[in-house]
Amino acid sequence: MTLETVDIKAWIDDRPVAKYQWLILALCFFVVLFDGFDVAVMGFVAPSLIQEWGLSRAAFGPVMSAGMVGLAIGALTAGPYADRLGRKRIMLFAVTGFSILSLACAFARNPYELAFLRLLTGVALGAALPNTTTLLAEYLPERNRALFITIMFTGFNMGSGLGGFVAAWLIPSHGWQSVLLFGGIMPLLLLPFLWLLLPESARFLAAHNASASQIANVLNKLGGTFTAATRFVMSEPQVQHKAPVRMLFTDQYRFGTLALWLTYFMGLLVIYLTMGWMPTLLRDGGLSIERAATITGLFQIGGTVGAIVVGWAMDRHNPNAVIATSYALGGAFILLLGAFSLESSLLAVGVIAAGFCMSGAQTGLNAFAPGFYPTDCRATGVSWMLGIGRFGAIFGSLIGGAVLSLGLGLPLLFAMLSVPAFFAALAILGNGRARRRAISRAALAH
Repeated sequence: MTLETVDIKAWIDDRPVAKYQWLILALCFFVVLFDGFDVAVMGFVAPSLIQEWGLSRAAFGPVMSAGMVGLAIGALTAGPYADRLGRKRIMLFAVTGFSILSLACAFARNPYELAFLRLLTGVALGAALPNTTTLLAEYLPERNRALFITIMFTGFNMGSGLGGFVAAWLIPSHGWQSVLLFGGIMPLLLLPFLWLLLPESARFLAAHNASASQIANVLNKLGGTFTAATRFVMSEPQVQHKAPVRMLFTDQYRFGTLALWLTYFMGLLVIYLTMGWMPTLLRDGGLSIERAATITGLFQIGGTVGAIVVGWAMDRHNPNAVIATSYALGGAFILLLGAFSLESSLLAVGVIAAGFCMSGAQTGLNAFAPGFYPTDCRATGVSWMLGIGRFGAIFGSLIGGAVLSLGLGLPLLFAMLSVPAFFAALAILGNGRARRRAISRAALAH
């Protein structure tokens, strides 16, 4: 009797998207949405909390930065564990962790307790995002992967924006603590659905020699008719090192890994500098606080649309070229902002275009990274890219005030902001060369 042999990736790639894959997308979307809410929530409760505790902005600074440091730690540590223990298991731990810790933050009695709790919350939040990306990527056909992942990542922007509406609704009647309670209770309500409905990655199961019946049970929900007698295989490079982090630095992946890190770092540096300090730049240039905030908000709106468009283009064209072009155009639009009058409507158009390109490229990079690494180290590769990139966000937040204090004109400031975007474009082009080299070596090995 001849056993049926099935290549999991090829089988998924050859089939239309099933209802169960849409369900996986929806569950991952809500994880990302609540992740975005909790990442941004301190910015919305800060004014009320500072007033109630009688703090200066400087004294509240460690609370804001603690969460960002935690995000980097969580991303760097979660990937290797997910490649050993499973994507779903680590995601459940992460969602449980940031839910409970968000609830605990509501009962903090001073800024020191809150900073410590936000650090731990950040660790859990940083662990959730790379695992949703990896798990979803391993259940998507390659022709739709970038678009679906970028759709999932729009949940982060929606969650971040939701925090403002929830804060405006709850704080006047129930205080700042109610917003943190909301941010903890909602993902806890999601947990039973994740536990019961979200599958472990079939490709992870195959890589870790799970039983054929366990893999068949998952793939049959996608429309398969497999049995315990089916033999499941994966036609992808097998890396012989045991430690997932070490796999990132083998000859096959080293250059691409460094290129992805540099690209993500530079992209977040630009985005956090722009989002964090543009309101101050515009206000110092003579605009009202309300108009400065409105124009800055257009950056996020453009970014949400840009993410979907870039994901769609990546599935139809060379993804390296699409992302590099988007970064380069983003840098060009940021450069052009210095040439517009603050009273001109072109300024708002330029901000939307810059957000469309920069956030679109950054989200597209999240969709690109899972395809660069094999199953054995995919979660590690994605999470380390996100973790290293977080240092770009931290650096951008830290240097913004120092740059503004130099008293430079707006054209020169926007020119400086555009430089990292061009570096990001060059770095992802370098990754394209590394990817072609990895594919050719894999072909020679076979």
